[in-house]
Amino acid sequence: MKFSELDGRSVALWGLGRETRALRGQLEARLPGARIVAVVDDETPAERTRAALARADVLVRSPGVSIYKPLIHEARTGGLPVVTATGLWLAERGGQRVIGVTGTKGKSTTATILAHLLREAGVPVELAGNIGRPVIELLDLDPDTWVVLELSSYQIADLEVGPEVALLTNLSREHTDWHGSEERYRADKLRLFELRGVRAAVRPLGDRGGWQPVVAPEQIPLRGAHNAQNVAAAVAAIRAAGLPLAKLPEALQGLEGLPHRLQTVHVDEHGVEWVDDSISTTPASAVAAVAAFPGRQLVLIAGGADRVQDYGPLAQTLAARAEPTWLVVLPDTGQEIAVAAAVGGFAAARMSTAGDMREATRLARGLAAPGAVILLSPAAPSFNAYRDFEERGDHFAALALRA
Repeated sequence: MKFSELDGRSVALWGLGRETRALRGQLEARLPGARIVAVVDDETPAERTRAALARADVLVRSPGVSIYKPLIHEARTGGLPVVTATGLWLAERGGQRVIGVTGTKGKSTTATILAHLLREAGVPVELAGNIGRPVIELLDLDPDTWVVLELSSYQIADLEVGPEVALLTNLSREHTDWHGSEERYRADKLRLFELRGVRAAVRPLGDRGGWQPVVAPEQIPLRGAHNAQNVAAAVAAIRAAGLPLAKLPEALQGLEGLPHRLQTVHVDEHGVEWVDDSISTTPASAVAAVAAFPGRQLVLIAGGADRVQDYGPLAQTLAARAEPTWLVVLPDTGQEIAVAAAVGGFAAARMSTAGDMREATRLARGLAAPGAVILLSPAAPSFNAYRDFEERGDHFAALALRA
């Protein structure tokens, strides 16, 4: 379904996240014949929701609202079209001149690198989706302008039209609460390559990433060897799109990292570096963060909302470090991380338990020797204690400044 096909229809919204709020603004400005007949959320009683959906010609959901919720599944099987604002935009554009970027980790950074390299090559480009602006705001975009569109599994799960070029950075266990199982999460991610309109599919050879670096890690102005693979993925997508590639590594100069992704927020008078990696919501991203500090004493703060993850690889990474390493764990997954660390051979004497972020930063400061790194890389979502990972990272940064 295209955005323009909403004209004259009755529209129900499930959730008022950033994307659906942007859609509502576009409807009011462009399609006066479209009527928003209901706005519901998870707190709306089931019978009220059913009645609202019965009056609607189409349901537009916020991406965070799972298509596997019983009432949405019931609506879909009953014939009610269920879409996202991203899906409406992609269908309107026919996926043309769009590079879709997805993956369990690295998709935001890779999308940022992609857009940066295209600008450096003189290609008109917009960055949108999970990162940047909601793509529904680009309805008036010049058809010759490319769009780098970051796509989550939440958005891919019911897309009808895909991007011209689809890029997968990597794939590992994540979001089983939304999808219902790891198998369904993987299937929903990979369906991006099966959609109408996809001309080129670019993906690594293995789930953990099989990109071959095209520039040395030390030539990239982003911390961590994993970013060399992110650059390689971006280059592969540019080549698949048939677009010019700016000269490397010179074109990478001026590239800035994302907020809350290995972001140094404070260096104290003892040379202790406080690093905010709050965007790390998986063990795999925490492994990459830990690996970004070779030769440095490290205090890792980890733990958050439970999403049924395997912390074994993170435990093995911590146990294998040659440098002095400590672990401070937070609720709710902290004890699970600590158990995995102990099983992996990490010494119990190097682990501490904190009740909240304030206590975690206090403990971490007491453990950190001059020149050490205190790294918040939770390997878990934030929703048990914070509104989102941004709020968690901001709280960490504020505490670091007062430590």
